[in-house]
Amino acid sequence: MTSWEQNPPVPTAPMGPQIADDLAWSDLTAALGAGWRDFLAMPRFGLFFGGVYVLAGLAIGWFTVTGGELTWLIPAIAGFPLVAPFVAVGLYEASRRRAAGEALSWRAVLGALKGHDDDQILSMGVIVFVAFSFWMIVAHAIFAVFMAESGMGHDPIAAFLTPPGLAMLAVGSAVGGLMAFAFYAMTVISLPLLVERKVDFLTAIFTSLGVVRRNFAVMLGWAAVIAALLFVAMLPGFLGLIVALPVLGHATWHLYVRAVG
Repeated sequence: MTSWEQNPPVPTAPMGPQIADDLAWSDLTAALGAGWRDFLAMPRFGLFFGGVYVLAGLAIGWFTVTGGELTWLIPAIAGFPLVAPFVAVGLYEASRRRAAGEALSWRAVLGALKGHDDDQILSMGVIVFVAFSFWMIVAHAIFAVFMAESGMGHDPIAAFLTPPGLAMLAVGSAVGGLMAFAFYAMTVISLPLLVERKVDFLTAIFTSLGVVRRNFAVMLGWAAVIAALLFVAMLPGFLGLIVALPVLGHATWHLYVRAVG
């Protein structure tokens, strides 16, 4: 009997995604540059997804204003970036295909939303919807605490400049910022991972959290870049998002490739 037969190898579980712990600030500039080049190389996909995102933002604004629900407008606009990672799934697939030299087609790019026929990306979509809905409920509760007595009145801007209004904005911004970062940490790597590999969404979420934990300063910086660019792009009636969203989506894919071996 051979030694191999006496001591057969013990099967091991397949290794999960390997997480880099040495991301640098230069990786962020490199990702943005690569994202910009992807956008210029295949603008039809970027403009399509950016346009869908803009139309969704305009629709949210229109429904809240025409419905007389101004108290929902600010939290809706503030929480709107939460859905950006899910909208960018097609952009991740476009960048993946371009890097791999695979054919680019609408069917392939739009088909990325169904993942590997395992509903994992759709499960993440449900999480996105729940997170956005939860933020809206929390934001409205904060409004009720600080503004229940005074209300918005006929001049919403003046109402926000009152002591209760300023307190509401401060608390809402702090709570919203913490919720947004938690959601960012869950999705920034998980959705690109689900596009590329056949893993379950919980593994993808834990991988994303691991990347953020091991590279906290750099990933916090990337969150700040995303927030700043999306905020500036939203100012001209959401129109800047037509370019900002696809560039950031493509860039996030390249940062994912650097972060997950």
